[in-house]
This record gives sequence, structure tokens and C-alpha cells, in this order.
Amino acid sequence: MDANNSSHVLYESFDYPTDTFLPGMKLGLFGNQNRLLTSWRNSSDPARGDFLFGANPNGTKQMFIWDENTVHWDSGVWDGKIFRMAPSMIPGQILYNYSSNAEGDEYFTYSMKNVFSLSRFVMNASGRIQQQIWHESSDQWRLFWSLPMPQCDVYNLCGDNCVCDEDSRQQCTCLPGFALEQTEPENSASNSLSKPSCKRKISLQCHSKGRQNGYLWVSHTAKDGFLAISRMGFPADPQHLAVGSPEECKFSCLNNCSCTAYAFSDGCLSWYGNLEDLKRVSDDSNSNVGDLYLRLSGSELRDGGRKNWIRVVATVTVLLGSFLSISIMCFCWRRKRRDKQKLNRERSILAAIQYKIDEHGERGAEFTLFDFSKIADATDNFSLANKLGEGGFGPVYKGKFSGGQEIAVKRLSTSSGQGLEEFKNEVILIAKLQHRNLVRLLGCCIQEGEKILVYEYMPHKSLDYFLFEPSRGAQLDWSKRLNIIFGIAHGLLYLHKHSRLRIIHRDLKASNILLDEEFCPKISDFGTARIFSSNETQAKTTRVVGTYGYMSPEYASKGIFSIKSDVFSFGVLLLEIVSGRRNAGFDQYGNSFNLLGHAWELWIEGKWFEIVDPVLEDTCQGSELCKCIHVALLCVQENASDRVTMSEVITMLYSENSEHTSLTTPKQPAFFDMRIKTEAYSQSIVGQKCSINEMTATAIHGR
Repeated sequence: MDANNSSHVLYESFDYPTDTFLPGMKLGLFGNQNRLLTSWRNSSDPARGDFLFGANPNGTKQMFIWDENTVHWDSGVWDGKIFRMAPSMIPGQILYNYSSNAEGDEYFTYSMKNVFSLSRFVMNASGRIQQQIWHESSDQWRLFWSLPMPQCDVYNLCGDNCVCDEDSRQQCTCLPGFALEQTEPENSASNSLSKPSCKRKISLQCHSKGRQNGYLWVSHTAKDGFLAISRMGFPADPQHLAVGSPEECKFSCLNNCSCTAYAFSDGCLSWYGNLEDLKRVSDDSNSNVGDLYLRLSGSELRDGGRKNWIRVVATVTVLLGSFLSISIMCFCWRRKRRDKQKLNRERSILAAIQYKIDEHGERGAEFTLFDFSKIADATDNFSLANKLGEGGFGPVYKGKFSGGQEIAVKRLSTSSGQGLEEFKNEVILIAKLQHRNLVRLLGCCIQEGEKILVYEYMPHKSLDYFLFEPSRGAQLDWSKRLNIIFGIAHGLLYLHKHSRLRIIHRDLKASNILLDEEFCPKISDFGTARIFSSNETQAKTTRVVGTYGYMSPEYASKGIFSIKSDVFSFGVLLLEIVSGRRNAGFDQYGNSFNLLGHAWELWIEGKWFEIVDPVLEDTCQGSELCKCIHVALLCVQENASDRVTMSEVITMLYSENSEHTSLTTPKQPAFFDMRIKTEAYSQSIVGQKCSINEMTATAIHGR
């Protein structure tokens, strides 16, 4: 509005701002007037609110937000482009400026590079100054930035000499050397409470002075010094000193007893009296952030040194404790993860077992997945009184279910070589096989790290229990031993030829032959068994499993196995049944160190009857004994191709007229050359054939 169209302006709306600041407007100090934005009372009531936005009347080139008469937020000093504590004001399409004119007016203004773009500042009712941009496509104002954002941006939020730290659990903390001073509420017109403040614990000592390089300084006898505090947003209202180095800035502050702190950032800054609007800032790239040097009493600094040492010790202790705690947590987590993986593995194994067994109808219906607690109850918690023995893979216990059914429980030890795969292999194999000379598997348990097999109970335990103990060996007369030999042979023939699967046992030995109440043999322990396809004759492995003394030479030395590997084991077992002595650990007889070599020496010398168990003298027939030894030697020959098959073994064993039956002449057994210490025996020596007359030797029948 002007007077009679002259150049004299009577009224200009920009001189009387409300809550909105537009491009070209000027906020600042014009003579005695401070042009301010005034917030609404609330978002729907345009009446005068509590918050004001404008320039610092002290002329420090800062913008303040006041909550009535109290400073609420401080923008920091203008650095030529933006206000230091308002990093959101990024120059770009908007040009900010803080200027002064010849009349001494200071003001803040802004403009748009693109004159067709619309922008505005709004002082809102919540105490924030916001810049908004008009968005044409959505036909609405969009927020560009808003301050203050963090709570610590509120001016002097924590009070004098107190630091506000957004990243700390305790947001407000006194400066080092200061303690919280409790103040009483002030009854004012605004009915507000005064902010808490911090007071020095020990007064400054500022009296003994000297000179150095032309500057007045406090001597070493004086007690004051400075403590550096990093990442500090510099306090409000600094004084600028015309010195050129940090050291000069330090001495200038020391020279003035009223100087409480200094900083050297774009020049020397110093503060006097109480420090206001202290804040800890995580981003130290801001030019208004840096190291603040706080003046303290010398005694406080010395105590601080001790405290720092204590703090270092405490920090190291906490770090070690944290490391230990984290290590324990990691250990527990890894253990929990391992246990979970183990549980999942157990469940998958159980599912695979159940699936494979269910494929076989009635046999699958007889198989049970037992709960560990039921097996523990049946064995009286695996008591020693119920322990039947212990094999290579773990102990075997006798158990009895509540219904009266007796069972044998094979509990695999954690240190055994049999893992879950071998366990699954044994379960699936035995569950699929049905033969009177194979042990019957009732079920299994995989739970809490336990691997348990539940078999039908064999009251006479295993063959080795009787065979190698003279006091019990007499219970196995020749007829029982012959039936055991026939039963083992039939069981092996079933595995090799007549079962659904072609199976190589790989660990046939006396302890794996169980005996029922009628001494009927049952082949057990299929943990190392291997399935062969119909066109597969042999296989090779780098992991040799089984028992030395029963292993064939090609398997023990090269890992090659076939049905002839089981035939070799059967031959060793047959010689053990006839002699009542073990092959492994056999006492030295003549030039031999094992049962095979000793039997071979006696055979070629025609003294085969000397190997026979003495307890059989009254119950055996010489022809049957000779035939069994002959068959055994045919089974343990060096080369696998020379060995007979189990079907040939059964044919020879069942042959009634041994005098007219021509058996193949055996060749030197395996491991014979390794055991000879003196003379070498020719492999071409022909063993003598058995006859009825030869069986009348007094070594067998004489008394």
C-alpha cells in the first residue's frame, strides 16, 4: 500500500509475518524491531501460539525458536551457506542468505532458483520450523525439512553445564568436574519449573601467573588445567579471540580467570561463566562440532587421571566379561543349533526307517519305534545286573516289557564307530530280512542322542560265550555244534542268494552268532553290511570295517569285498567251532601264530585230528570232523577265486558218503606266509582225503 501512488510505502505485508515465511521475505533485526514468525495456537486455531522464530537479538547471526520468553532451539552460527546446527538446509534449488545492510539491519532470507517453484517456511504449533515444497502432481505441500528433530536440539534442554546426548541411556549428564545442583521451582507467571543445572565440585584456582613468549599464562604451581571433551556441539554465545594457533587460544583462556572453556575451530572460540546448550553430537563433520577444552581445577584433573585408570581397568573388565558372556552365548547357541540339527537328523532317519519298513507290509507292522523311557523301564534303567555283554559298538542288556515279553537291547555307545547311517542301514536290513537263522529285530529308538536296537531275546547269549570258555564249552556237544554250523551256513546262503536283497555281512564272527533256547544260531549285527545289486560281484571301500582275524586278505589290505569275504569269515568261524579256540591271539604251535596256519600244518601232515576240541572226543564222528576242517580250509584260501561259495559249502556239508565224495584239494590259507618263521611250506602239498578207517585214530576215540 502506498500514498497517492507515490514511492512511499505505507504498509507491506512482508513486514508483519505470521506463521509463514515466503521467498523474498526478511526475518531479522531492523532497528529496534525483530521480525518474527509466530505459531498458531494449534493446527486448527490461528490465534497466537507459544512459539516464535527469528534472529538472535545479540547479533550473532543465529536463528532461535522461543517458547514464549525461553530459547527452545538454536540454529547455530551462519557459516556463509547454512546455519551450522541445521544441516538439513542443503543449498540447491533453494538459495539461503543471512545479510546485513548499510542501516545495520541483519536478516535471513531465501529465494528459489526456479521462480516457478513454490516454497514456504512454517512455524508450527509443536515448536518446529518446517520448510515445505509445493508438489504440483499431488496438489499439496510436502515437507522438505523440519527442525529441531532430535530432542537434544531443544535449546539448553539439560540446563547449564550439563550435556545432552541422544545416544546415551542417561540423556543428560553433568560435565566432568560438575555435579547436579537441585534447584527449587520458580513461581512465575508462566508457572514453569526452572531447568536443572550442574555446579563445579571444586572451585578454580586462578592466582599464580607468569609469562612465556610474551603471553601471560598460569604457572605450573597453579592448579587449573583443561580437559578435552570430543564430539561436542559448541555452547551458545562464544567469544571470538584474534589468535592464530590452538596453543595461543589455550593461553588466552588461561589468562582470563572468567574463561571456562575454549575451542579452536575456524578460529579461537572462548566461553565465560556457565556453559549453555551443551550437546554430544555423533556426526563430527559439522563445523560447529569438535573438541571442547573445559577448564578444571588441577586436583580434579589428577583425580580424573586416577579415575581414568580405574575407568580403563573397569572397561577392560567389562570387555573381558562381555567377551566371556558372548563366548558362552555363542557356545550355547552353537550347541543348541547342533542339538537341533541332531534332532532333525534323528527325525529324518526315523522317517526313512519307517518308510522303508512300511514298504514290506506285515513285517513293517511288526516293527516298533520305541520311546526311550519304555526301554529304560524294561532294562531297569540299563542296570549292570541286566547287562549281557559288550561288543564293539556298545553294551547289550536284557529287558522285559510290562506284558512279560523278554528283549535284548543293544545300546550303541557314543564313542562307537557306528553312526546314524550305519544304524539306519542295520535297522532297514534286518527289518527286511526273514529267516530262522537271522536275528529278529523288534524295533529301535533314536532319541536324545541315543541309538538303540531292540531284538528278540536269546537266552543262550552268543556263541563265543560257550565256545572259548572250557567250563561252558562242554555244553556244546558235537551235534549242537554241527547244527550251529549248518544254521550259520543257511543264514549266509540266504543273505547271498535267496533274500530280497543280496547282502554281504562283512563282520561274521562268534560274538555275532546268537543262540536261542534250543541253541539254534541267529546271525546278528548288520551295522557294517552292504547291499549288492544283482550284477555286482565285488566292491571296494577306503573305510575297512569289521574284525581282524575274520577279515579276508583282499578286504584287510585293499578294501575289496564280495560274497567270498563272508565265505572266508565262515571258514575261520568253522575252524573255531571245531577247535574251541580263537583264530586271533592263538597260542603259538610249531611255526604258526594263528589258527589257520596251525590247522594247515596239521592238515598237510595228516594230523588234522589234533586240532579238534578235546571236549568233543566222546560225541563226534571222525568223518564229519574231517569234512568240516576240509571245508573250512577251502573257505580260507588265499585267493578269493579259489574259495567255494556258500551253496557249495552246504552241498559238501550235507554229503552223506564222504568216502566216495571227492572234495577239492585246498590251497595254502591266507596269512600263512606272514606267520611262518622257519621253513617255507610248498603250496602244492596235497592234503590227504578222509576215510572211515582213518577216523578210528586213538586221538579221537581212545580212553
